[in-house]
Amino acid sequence: MDLSAALWRKSSRSGDNGGHCVEVASNLADAIAVRDSKRPDRPAVIFSYGEWHMFVDNLKTGHITL
Repeated sequence: MDLSAALWRKSSRSGDNGGHCVEVASNLADAIAVRDSKRPDRPAVIFSYGEWHMFVDNLKTGHITL
């Protein structure tokens, strides 16, 4: 998937101390992309909109913990 037009934003849960930082691009036509802000050269994880919403819902309800 071409991510050259992706507008990355840092997760509100990521701190400013150089630790674990997640960036999300939600401006793509048919997917949500997630990457490690410390390693933007590495491949991103790509979710369909349905997969992303299921993932977030499961985090919110405690079915997935990080």
